[in-house]
Amino acid sequence: MTDKTSKTMTDRVLQFVSRQPIQISRMIARSLAGLVNVLKISKTSQTIRLNLEIALPELSESQREQINQQAIRNELISYFEFFSIWGSESQKNISRIHSITGEQYLHDALAEQKGLVLIVPHFGTWEVMNAWLAQFTQMTILYKPVKNPSADNFVRSARSREKAHLVPTDETGVRQIFKALKQGGTTVILPDHTPNVGGELIPLFGLPLESSNLSAKLIQKTKAKALLLYAIRNDTHGFDMYIEPISDEIYQGTANDGTRIIHHEIENLIQRFPEHYHWSYKRFKANPALRNLYNLPHEQAMQLVTEIRQQQTNDSANAADHDKNAIALFDPESE
Repeated sequence: MTDKTSKTMTDRVLQFVSRQPIQISRMIARSLAGLVNVLKISKTSQTIRLNLEIALPELSESQREQINQQAIRNELISYFEFFSIWGSESQKNISRIHSITGEQYLHDALAEQKGLVLIVPHFGTWEVMNAWLAQFTQMTILYKPVKNPSADNFVRSARSREKAHLVPTDETGVRQIFKALKQGGTTVILPDHTPNVGGELIPLFGLPLESSNLSAKLIQKTKAKALLLYAIRNDTHGFDMYIEPISDEIYQGTANDGTRIIHHEIENLIQRFPEHYHWSYKRFKANPALRNLYNLPHEQAMQLVTEIRQQQTNDSANAADHDKNAIALFDPESE
């Protein structure tokens, strides 16, 4: 009886929040962010502050603090916007996209019918792009169920409304995505999560982190086109959407090499618009030596990061020297 009542209450809350105008959602989020920024007692704000210092050490402390406050506000607003987007009809969400930069990249990629992998980092308000994309292609997307059944039904219904084919986050789902791409279909990958199991140690902001190379494997094995997508809110109650090409170098080398290309794209995007990235995720603990990173005092955490980053630099330099020596050994003209 209690479980049924709880689910009913969850449904009601979700429906109420999702039906509010997006302006109201943004206003509520800004108010909450104001409290967090003034009080500075949120554990999440401490995580964001540490992540910013790790990723953007070249900035001054005052610059990072300004970005920190903007990032907290933007991330909270995005979460509230998600509810409004999930609760709105497709045409309403399409109308919320006020401008699209690089649209021709999408149409050109679809015209080739080689499959399309859309790289969508945890940046801005990515959910608003689904309705617009569904006008041109059917997407096959990995979906991990939300733990709360009512919330899961709400999110699943919203994403399925855009005719997206939701597949499980396991080998079965990955095989379905490969099949869809081979048939000229489209998938969307959020590439900046730490994999649940294993993962390759690939540098991100100079730190080797356990990373999924699924995106690169999909692109390399199917020869699908690859594009970077993101959406940023504007001041007129809507969003501006951006579509950018990913370097053709992603088709060369190993899957790890391809993942390095994707990481470089993410770093580039963050450096351009650091205030719109979702910094609350504890991504930098995805290294065996950094498991306890977010529980350490700030100075100790940064010292550990510096040591790991220096080791990565040394390893890269040693690898480069080894390659040069190998070339000199087998190429007499190099002497």
